[in-house]
Amino acid sequence: MSQIITFSADKSFANDLEDIIKKSGYQNRSRFLRDAALYYSEIKQRGELNSMKDDEVLEGHLIVYYQHDHGVENRLMDIRHTEGLEISSCSHSCLKHSHTCVDILQGKGTALEFRNIIERLQNTPNVNKISFNSAPMRDEGCC
Repeated sequence: MSQIITFSADKSFANDLEDIIKKSGYQNRSRFLRDAALYYSEIKQRGELNSMKDDEVLEGHLIVYYQHDHGVENRLMDIRHTEGLEISSCSHSCLKHSHTCVDILQGKGTALEFRNIIERLQNTPNVNKISFNSAPMRDEGCC
């Protein structure tokens, strides 16, 4: 069941908010505000990966863009079989337009373990970009 929540804002903020919502691709103001509130709340509670406590356990997706045939695949294989991170799935794609390969690893581990993996990959030749997208934390839900 939905509940209406309201807040007041000056006219300038309200106009800017409408522009932000449109530029973000949302067609529904309520969904944008819900997502923004959840995202902000999680960042305030847990912080970004770099500022999380070393022993904070999290799940998420490690996304690695790289060039093939330069030893990166071996490094990624090592990561998939490491005892530090629990990798539950991985996928590989060749992005033809950007001439880049991408591996997405879904894993669980501590913030320190994820930071260490990212640092190792950043110092690997021919790795172009790495990002980590943490899963939202909930006390209950579908799984």
